[in-house]
Amino acid sequence: MPHRHRHTRAVGAAVAATAALLVAGLSGSASAGTAPADSAPTAAETLRTDAAPVALLDAMQRDLGLDRRQAERRLVNEAEAGATAGRLRAALGDDFAGAWLRGTESGTLTVATTDADDVAAIEAAGAVATVVRHSLADLETAKSRLDRAATGRDTTDAPVRYVDVRTNTVTVQAIRPSAARALLDAAGVDAGLARVERTSEKPRPLYDLRGGEAYYINNSGRCSIGFPVTKGTQQGYATAGHCGRTGASTSGANRVAQGTFQGSVFPGRDMAWVATNSSWTVTPYVSGAGGQNVQVTGSTQAPVGASVCRSGSTTGWHCGTVQQHNTSVTYPEGTISGVTRTTVCAEPGDSGGSYISGSQAQGVTSGGSGDCRSGGTTYFQPINPLLQNYGLTLVTTDDGGPEEPPPGEGGTWAAGTVYQPGATVTYGGATYRCLQGHQAQPGWEPPNVPALWQRA
Repeated sequence: MPHRHRHTRAVGAAVAATAALLVAGLSGSASAGTAPADSAPTAAETLRTDAAPVALLDAMQRDLGLDRRQAERRLVNEAEAGATAGRLRAALGDDFAGAWLRGTESGTLTVATTDADDVAAIEAAGAVATVVRHSLADLETAKSRLDRAATGRDTTDAPVRYVDVRTNTVTVQAIRPSAARALLDAAGVDAGLARVERTSEKPRPLYDLRGGEAYYINNSGRCSIGFPVTKGTQQGYATAGHCGRTGASTSGANRVAQGTFQGSVFPGRDMAWVATNSSWTVTPYVSGAGGQNVQVTGSTQAPVGASVCRSGSTTGWHCGTVQQHNTSVTYPEGTISGVTRTTVCAEPGDSGGSYISGSQAQGVTSGGSGDCRSGGTTYFQPINPLLQNYGLTLVTTDDGGPEEPPPGEGGTWAAGTVYQPGATVTYGGATYRCLQGHQAQPGWEPPNVPALWQRA
């Protein structure tokens, strides 16, 4: 078949440069994460895995059973594997069926495809190839049908839905399997695409009306600050939508007047932002264990299987792994979609707090089940859609305001824009394709960051 042969050659060409960028855990080379001074930066250098603070590494060691060296190598491996997966996703096109990490140090990247002719190219890039029946696009279409069918229905007995790339299915977690089957029938989703998993979990938002630390809403409920942001010259922070409605006032942990909710969405999504008054100044930090500062340097989305840590005002620092992106979950208040499912524990009052992978912001705490004594499952609202929805800029420098892109550089690429995988831009007269979702910032111009952009 001539078309297939052209596709295979294109895939091979697209990943030819990838193998040279493979990471220590994937290639076995202790120096693979370091690029020569005159070469393009590695993914680990772009995402500043070397900026991971002691507080985050300590929490990874405690919650993931690692030693210090393993925690550091895991962050490097996850950064490099994310870039490799992004390149393969672009190369495989409609064949791509997802990617995920495994291993103590996230040393193994698996990439799924629907076409066996892609296996050699995937393996040439240093990843493990698996051939599956359904593409990621087909699974996401089926999940969208489930979400539409769930609208207006009581789905509390089938509260969680997500695309599980590791099983190549759309998974419905259900307290009563019959409720999941009824939802699948209503959506017209083929049984071969779906998997029903029995659960006893009853997810709920993690706010606390008993009062406490962090920030207070209308002098009553308590939530946790997510990430400092700016909108033009206005300073503020991102948080969860269920914490407060537009117009609600906030005060800090010290009960000093702080700001006002400018926008809030819940249910449907779980996103909000608060504009703060002149008494408060944004910083590029998340509060870590013992009050240590955790530096935020960007918002590149971590892949499935990657480590992720959470900061909240009730339980502090805890870590786990990313289980699934684009999850839908039903709370008593309604259904939210587009959240990420994790193994990190949380408790009431942690809502709105920060999820971070290495130095990359991931999202704000939405809800979950369980607690930090027995363990549990949590969901976070990804930060990039939140930034995009409200036109916000994540704070990544400590000068108290957003940076401007350097003069004289151009094209349609723009700092502050949120880009999703597959998006194309022009910069300096050339066209580039986005490999990993992120908010662009000065220094991350497409030619400078091959971990995030590929010349088309």
